[in-house]
Amino acid sequence: MKLSRNEIAERLAADFPDGAIVNLGIGLPTLAADYLPEDREIILHTENGMLGMGRAAAEDEIDEDLINAGKIPVTEPAGASYFHHADSFAMMRGGHIDYCVLGGYQVSVTGDLANWHTGAADAIPAVGGAMDLAIGAKHVYVMMNLFTKNGDCKIVEQCTYPLTGIGTVERVYTDMALFEIVDGQLRVLEIFADMDLAALQEAMGVQLLDGLVAA
Repeated sequence: MKLSRNEIAERLAADFPDGAIVNLGIGLPTLAADYLPEDREIILHTENGMLGMGRAAAEDEIDEDLINAGKIPVTEPAGASYFHHADSFAMMRGGHIDYCVLGGYQVSVTGDLANWHTGAADAIPAVGGAMDLAIGAKHVYVMMNLFTKNGDCKIVEQCTYPLTGIGTVERVYTDMALFEIVDGQLRVLEIFADMDLAALQEAMGVQLLDGLVAA
C-alpha cells in the first residue's frame, strides 16, 4: 500500500497554485510535468534555458534538440521562451522561481537537504543547479522514496551526506507519506501506506507531529 512514482508525482503536482513558476529537478521530479492540473496555469522552468516547458514528448512529438535539464525530450506549448544558461541561473539565484522540486538522498527533520553526493568513494558527485534552486526558490519541495533499497529511512535527524542546502526544505513527498517541515519540526500531513502515525514513526525512527486531516 504505497504510491508509485507516477502517483507521487500526481499528488505533488496537485499542490501547485495557479500562476506558479516551477522548476522540476532531474529524476523523479520531472514526472510531475505530466500531471499538472488542467484548471491552472503552471509555468515550468528548466535550468538549461526554457520557460513554459511542456510535458514529456512522445513518439512523433520528440525533438532531440528540445530537452529538459535531465535530457528528456519535452513538448513546447504556445508561449514558451528560450534564454542563455547563465540567464536561467540568474532567475534561480535571484528568487524568481516560486517552487522547485528536487530529489533527495537525505532530508533532515529540520529541512536540510543532501541530494548530490553520497560520499562513497566510487560515487560521481553531481550538484548541478540543485544548490542554486535549494537556496533561490521561494518554496523547496523534495520528492523521493521514504526508504532506501537497504531499508534505511531517508528522512533523518541529521544528514550524513554532503549538504545541498541548509534548512530549505518545506515539504517532502514520498511513496508512504507526505511531510511538512515547520519551525524545525516534522509534521505528517497524509499517510499513503497502510499504517497509522505510531507505526510510521516507529519505522522511520524520528519524532513526528500529527498534522493529519480527518476524513
